[in-house]
Amino acid sequence: MAAERGMAAEAFVGQVVLPGDLLLLPAHYDEDAEGERLRLSAGAAPQGRLLCGPGLRRSGAGLLVTKCGLLRHRPAGGGAYWVDSQQKRYVPVKGDHVIGIVTAKAGDVFRLDVGGSEPASLSYLAFEGATKRNRPNVQVGDLVYGQFVVANKDMEPEMVCIDSSGKSSGMGLIGQDGFLFKVSLGLIRKLLAPKCEIIQELSQLYPFELVLGMNGRIWDLQKGCCGLGMYLAKWRVLHQSLLGVPL
Repeated sequence: MAAERGMAAEAFVGQVVLPGDLLLLPAHYDEDAEGERLRLSAGAAPQGRLLCGPGLRRSGAGLLVTKCGLLRHRPAGGGAYWVDSQQKRYVPVKGDHVIGIVTAKAGDVFRLDVGGSEPASLSYLAFEGATKRNRPNVQVGDLVYGQFVVANKDMEPEMVCIDSSGKSSGMGLIGQDGFLFKVSLGLIRKLLAPKCEIIQELSQLYPFELVLGMNGRIWDLQKGCCGLGMYLAKWRVLHQSLLGVPL
């Protein structure tokens, strides 16, 4: 556990950290704007720039822990630190891709249940090719795969289904033929890791198509009920063996 004045972050990788702990960074991670809050992003980080993941925020010359868990570190690129925890409720993070359920229409905005403490908003213009005359056909109960562009404790979460160039990039409405189920947030992070062993093992059993949301929701396109039952049983066994927590 980090002391009150702060301890070196590298010394606590793989150990339990608590909210309020201050982790000091090496000198080569000095940022241009002191006190700037960092976040994980899909793009490559500039050389020497540290990425700050969930459970941490920038505080002066170090990182302040905001939730309990194991401290993780990825040295590749500019380096990244994050806290691996088993929290049950999803907290929206800017840049996260999630699966939302449309619960209401309010004028030009859709309300989506994303598993957080409050619903997220999604404008009808936040779809590829959408205009005032060409509106997307979104109904209550539909599943939407999108990305957060606004997510902080003082504002309502806001989602979009397009990237910076206006393309969908795989986001948008999800088909009605699949099956939606929920797993823990820790398991989702494992599944999204490069070369995930769980995905590789399941792909050897039968073909499948998945959409993974950082909010713990998985949409699975299955052609038959037998394959689906076998698939879910395999998930439960692997989940319990890896995390020790039932699905």
